[in-house]
Amino acid sequence: MKIMTKQEVDVVSDIRCDVCDASCSPVDGYGPQVGTLSARWGYGSSHDGEAYEVYLCESCFFQALANLQEQRRGQLMFSEQGYEPNPDFGRIESNKEII
Repeated sequence: MKIMTKQEVDVVSDIRCDVCDASCSPVDGYGPQVGTLSARWGYGSSHDGEAYEVYLCESCFFQALANLQEQRRGQLMFSEQGYEPNPDFGRIESNKEII
């Protein structure tokens, strides 16, 4: 015997950028185009037990990435380590073919 009940289920209908409030909804059937900045701070951190998650549209994500690269440049420019620009800063994967 099959017993049926109705249940409410929460589904994500849109993701909006936490910086500019633009929609990151699917375009032409593709999945959401969204980046995230997230952190979970643990024991020993001054933010112990805190968790953060920020959703960013493509434009705001790459602006944030550029700001972080600039901050790194400023931190290392006059250090013994020195600063060498890295065009792949933060990138862990790419599906672009080299022609």
